[in-house]
Amino acid sequence: MNALVALAALALVAAAPPRPSAPAGSCKQCHPSWTVLPKDHPAVKGTTLAACLGCHKPAADAKPDAFSARLHRAHRAPEADCTVCHTLSRGRFGLAGGKKPLGTLAEGDAPLRRAATSWAGSALLDATHAKADVSCAGCHASELPETGAFVASERCLACHGPADALAKATEPAVHPDRNPHRSHLGEIDCTACHHAHAASENYCLNCHPKFEMKQLPGAPR
Repeated sequence: MNALVALAALALVAAAPPRPSAPAGSCKQCHPSWTVLPKDHPAVKGTTLAACLGCHKPAADAKPDAFSARLHRAHRAPEADCTVCHTLSRGRFGLAGGKKPLGTLAEGDAPLRRAATSWAGSALLDATHAKADVSCAGCHASELPETGAFVASERCLACHGPADALAKATEPAVHPDRNPHRSHLGEIDCTACHHAHAASENYCLNCHPKFEMKQLPGAPR
């Protein structure tokens, strides 16, 4: 009798229609119970990140974006897999469920993956920005970061400036004329010294190797 009951149960399971899987890009692919949302979170229509952007709009200005930064940190892996939440088709990079691409990636997503992995946990300046909830858009605005992407000093000074105040704050006590932020060369790009995804370096030491200068954040120890 027990064997007959077991066979009947197996038959019912086999005959049951398969449970629909979550669509591609849906958060429910990994979070089926939707427990990632806070208990008091308003109802959300849709299960992709695009549904979140009605309230959590991407920040295009140079300021912290806690939603974007925390989301990217939470989903980082030993090798960041951008395509869990993003789409990439014919060089067009977008957000799953989104109507418009975020931009194009001429080199594919490999540089973006490397940058995201470094941003989430390196000893470089990109990780310093990550800890302050500054994501890619905080420096690159609406442009997708690719190999050799340039960030204008105005973008840096939006958070770290104004330039005169920065120069005053970094003026050496012993040799005030050796102020890297008030150079005899005039205005030089912040990125001459400060590199986000590579080790920073002191540009002044290229000509003045005997100068004793403060260790830069993100420079080799």
